[in-house]
Amino acid sequence: MDTTERAIGAVLGSAVGDALGAPFEFGLPGVYTSRFPDGVGEMCGGGGWDPGEATDDTQMAVLVGESLLEKGGFDPADMFDRFRSWATGEPKDIGLQTEQVLGSGEPWDLAAALHFQVNGRAAGNGSLMRAATSAVYFADAGRTATMAAARRIAALTHGDRAAWEGTAVLHELIRVALIGGDPLDAVPDTLAEVHEDHRARWSVVLAPGWHPDAATEFNGAVWPCLGSVLWALRTTSSFEASLGAAIDLGGDTDTVAAVTGALAGAVYGAAAIPARWTDPLHVPLPGHGHRVLRTPDLRRIAVALAALGRR
Repeated sequence: MDTTERAIGAVLGSAVGDALGAPFEFGLPGVYTSRFPDGVGEMCGGGGWDPGEATDDTQMAVLVGESLLEKGGFDPADMFDRFRSWATGEPKDIGLQTEQVLGSGEPWDLAAALHFQVNGRAAGNGSLMRAATSAVYFADAGRTATMAAARRIAALTHGDRAAWEGTAVLHELIRVALIGGDPLDAVPDTLAEVHEDHRARWSVVLAPGWHPDAATEFNGAVWPCLGSVLWALRTTSSFEASLGAAIDLGGDTDTVAAVTGALAGAVYGAAAIPARWTDPLHVPLPGHGHRVLRTPDLRRIAVALAALGRR
């Protein structure tokens, strides 16, 4: 399997996980198998979402990817402006922290930091959920560079370094998967690159024996979200099964499944994502001309990101 197919798998897998998990958000554990006892899930819709409709997770990932492509790299002011235009377009769903930062009226280089200074906490999983596109783009730059880029992009909306470090870990694990490596084997080397003030806590939730039941926060927080993703990948043997395990945890099901889909998609490749999930997939883009992207559009974005990143 070549890198491009894995890149498509990461971007498409994240969007599919998002749309598949959205109807179950804030549900109890076991919601997925309760709906689909045979384990063969469908894009069922519900909770205000049409079947196959992606949420803010994928919408922001698209904005990240399109900014990188159109600017030929990371332009923080441009990316932040795209986020802000989207937020003013009244998306169906937007994280409270992200909404506060984007709606603050502060410039891109101050908004998240000032929010964190006032609130004292900003470790939601909102920077993880949109990372598939940037992880593909920066993969060829190597471990140190992709982790550094992840931190900078996360910092646009999240002032807490815990979120930066979690997004950096995800970037690196996707990079390893894109080149055919095992991201689970790469965890120790990746943790060595995590900021020393945060390394111990990340080491706990990313450890092989960690289980989501051991989480000390709701999985809308960055630590249990990424820990649950690795658990889902570690305890299953297919793309479909990993998403089912992620959604069955309940809670923030769209984001946990989106992040799982990004990593599992890079591991298993685009061919592992079933057509019954990709055919109905669609991504409305509020604040950007009422565009609606579909699977072929996401594939094109993934291919372009992988190609431009190599250059």
